[in-house]
Amino acid sequence: MSQLLRMSAAGMVVAGFVAVAGQGPAMAQAQPPVAPRVAPVPGPITLRPDQADLLRATLAASDRHGFAPGEFAPRNDSEAALVDATLRYAKAVKVGRLDVANFREDWGLRPQPFDARGGLTRAVLDNRLQEWLNSLPPPYPGYETLQVGLATYRGIQDRGGWRPLAESADLKVGATGPAVEALHARLTAEDPSTPALARTPVVEGQPATSNQPLFDEALGDSVKRAQKRMGLEPSGTVGAATRAALNVPVERRIDQIVANMERWRWLPSSLPAARVQVNVAAGVLTLFKNDQPTLSMRAVTGKPNGGETPLLSSEIHSVVLNPPWNVPASIASRELYPKGRAYLASAGFRILPGGGLQQRPGPGSALGLIKFDFQNPYAVYLHDTPSKGGFARYTRLASHGCVRLEKPLALARAIMEGDPTWTPEAIDETIAGGKTTRAAVADPVAVFLLYWTAYVTPDGQVNFRQDPYGWDTQLIQRIAAQGRPA
Repeated sequence: MSQLLRMSAAGMVVAGFVAVAGQGPAMAQAQPPVAPRVAPVPGPITLRPDQADLLRATLAASDRHGFAPGEFAPRNDSEAALVDATLRYAKAVKVGRLDVANFREDWGLRPQPFDARGGLTRAVLDNRLQEWLNSLPPPYPGYETLQVGLATYRGIQDRGGWRPLAESADLKVGATGPAVEALHARLTAEDPSTPALARTPVVEGQPATSNQPLFDEALGDSVKRAQKRMGLEPSGTVGAATRAALNVPVERRIDQIVANMERWRWLPSSLPAARVQVNVAAGVLTLFKNDQPTLSMRAVTGKPNGGETPLLSSEIHSVVLNPPWNVPASIASRELYPKGRAYLASAGFRILPGGGLQQRPGPGSALGLIKFDFQNPYAVYLHDTPSKGGFARYTRLASHGCVRLEKPLALARAIMEGDPTWTPEAIDETIAGGKTTRAAVADPVAVFLLYWTAYVTPDGQVNFRQDPYGWDTQLIQRIAAQGRPA
């Protein structure tokens, strides 16, 4: 796995996000005047023989984008069938295979409009077909490294995948026996850097303990690497959680890679150079400036089965210091009112004139001392929390949909950096004063809430996270159902 990809020195992966210099808005440069181009009249697209050959070769290799082999094979040998297959392929690789009408409501990212026929027509007429084809896939190393990972895991599948580990007592350094040998085989199938299997010393007269598979320190290090790749605590001990993750079949891992490649296609063709990105599945927030990660922190995201954090893109337009919490009616009726008036009063809640429930600002507020506001139809935001213990867990899915931050003050200072009004001192003084204050962000910062359950780190390793919301499975199933006749 360490040979998956040699990452560029300009690139860095942070919990599924790849930063690459120069992917922000390009500086305007003087260009010679270009005569306006008249849009091509819709009609048959006529290909030269070399263009037809290029399209056939591209469609034959479409499986490297996560598509099934032959998925875009022309229906017959005619030029019209080749053009039709190319248009279907172009749409799939540019904006995804799932029709927007089949998105979940909380999949708030929507691919940009795309005119495949117009683009193909212009590319053919301008003799720029190769350039057009190259422009179709997402232009991000995060997508390109997943292509390499996909090829690797398909290779593992072709070799038979791996056998699931049988239930057993926890395995750790010092363990011996067939279970250790099975563990070694499982790790080696995915991680070729796993060292050779150690064995116990041969002791004359003790055949039962001689030359047995041994769980040594080196194998423990391999277990830790696997645990890190799967978002588990790197203890080096194989317990129930680690065994379950190792027993996920290779076919499922391939589905995860394909689902994540599909979601990359929902992003715009370029990302703002300054942005906040949250990987909901991994529970990590990263701030980028000039396309480089400058701040990263753990985050607590929505719990499954009703509290999912949605996918979306927006802009942080203000930071609220000492925010009150206007409790959603569903949370108030289900979780707070049943605790009684005495609890509500002690926790700083009051019933508003209109009947709503509000918690006063302060260190004990559910929103903590800082909230980051951005427009979205889901009423979610980023915020502080008085419950700091949740960040120490490796699985951080506990909120009602909003994103709780490990270091909100650091994020507020970074977003307000350079603002003469909201200096770090001014932020601290306002928080200490206790008054609710909304600080406008002079240059709103883009924010993306994303769902990456498979990504490649700079060492070339494909990392997997649990699919806590089942969205990988749903996406693959919806694509398949969409392609079946009614």
